[in-house]
Amino acid sequence: MYGLARQRAGPGREAGGVGAGGEQRRKIVPSDTERLLFRYCLGLADDAAILSLRLGEWTGRAPGLDEDIALTNIALDLLGQARALYGYAAELEGEGRHEDELAYLRAEQDFYNVLLVEQPNGDFTSTMARQFLFSAVRHPFWLEMRGSADGVLARLADETERQFARHLRLTGDWLIRRGGETEIGNEDCVAAFSLLWPYFDELLECDALSEALILRGAAVDPRTIRGDVDATLRDVLTRANLVRPTDSFVRSGGRQGRHSSHLGPLLARMQPMQRAFPGLRWDPMT
Repeated sequence: MYGLARQRAGPGREAGGVGAGGEQRRKIVPSDTERLLFRYCLGLADDAAILSLRLGEWTGRAPGLDEDIALTNIALDLLGQARALYGYAAELEGEGRHEDELAYLRAEQDFYNVLLVEQPNGDFTSTMARQFLFSAVRHPFWLEMRGSADGVLARLADETERQFARHLRLTGDWLIRRGGETEIGNEDCVAAFSLLWPYFDELLECDALSEALILRGAAVDPRTIRGDVDATLRDVLTRANLVRPTDSFVRSGGRQGRHSSHLGPLLARMQPMQRAFPGLRWDPMT
């Protein structure tokens, strides 16, 4: 499928945290590796949560019912990923925080998502192009994560890579049709990729945090999946009668908490209930 990454064998050894039976244990003093994993998982969770929020803005507004349902399902997949990662991050932190506190009670500079996911949706072609670029990286990323030395991430990777395989197939097929069928559609695709391209390489950056976890066998080295990502882009862009953008300017900083002007307003719409009523829980029995 679109020159995707090779399958990687089996999950690694168990890590502290969620046991094989799903039970959880509280940590008193997190280890150095756990502190690194906390921040690593937080960034991955923020990516999924913010992109899910963006895709949710299309609910009831997509060009057709099929597209509306497809984007809603992708948004739900991403939200599920975010919950799992926030939950694990909270446990790694060992301070008794809940996943909702990580999602709703942090300031803008304490979010560590890549800049691509916080960009406005734009038109529908731009939204599909953004999701395609994100999925083109995250599918091979989670395939490789199945071999992580951290057992929790390795198990999470099994389902997550399958979700991204679906997202990649759906968005890739849509862009091939859009770019190859009409001149106007092709022009829309060119404009979308040109706008998004400066944010793409941040998905493949390897910072000091990642380097430290790569040495421990817990994280994925994004440099090892570059070839698979390039093959996917080449396949889809060629079939869509598109040319890969040549702009070499890279916008980054999200992993360090430096964001565009778009994240603040997005969080303001996301967080007001928990800000007004910290610790609020919905009781389905009431």
